[in-house]
Amino acid sequence: MNVRCSISSAAAEAVYSFPPVARADARVLILGSMPGGVSLAAGQYYAHPQNQFWPIMERLCGVRRSLAYPARLQALQQQRVALWDVLQSCVRPGSLDAAIDHGSALPNDLPQLLRGLPGVERVCCNGTTAYRTLQRFFGERLRRDFPHLQCLRLPSTSPAHASVPLAGKMLVWEAAFRDE
Repeated sequence: MNVRCSISSAAAEAVYSFPPVARADARVLILGSMPGGVSLAAGQYYAHPQNQFWPIMERLCGVRRSLAYPARLQALQQQRVALWDVLQSCVRPGSLDAAIDHGSALPNDLPQLLRGLPGVERVCCNGTTAYRTLQRFFGERLRRDFPHLQCLRLPSTSPAHASVPLAGKMLVWEAAFRDE
């Protein structure tokens, strides 16, 4: 007897990013693409225990990863670093950037945020997807309206981006955070 089973998966629902974390005196804006499932469930940026974002911020900005999440955000802002995501929402089954349905992607209003943060000199994109999505939605506009802004593509801190060891990521992130 030959039995065939088919498992149908429900259509993936849209996921939504968090509000920006920023003070008016920010000089650096770190942009992710969209928080992963662990972060969304926790309601925290970079909540996955293997994500290397907080260890990197500890080294670069002195933000201790052992601090409670609200204290980490406050310490990051005191270092004049802001956080947000390029996307406001998208359909993405799972947590991988590769699973983002780009046809469903809606961007956050990055130009409005930048107008409120006139001291931001550098946008650091946490990974290739964040950088490419930023360019797709805002590349020309940023070059036109914010010509002083330096937009950098940095290696993703995601545990899915394990091909680059922490030491290699740290070198690139350190260079991006150096004052010129």
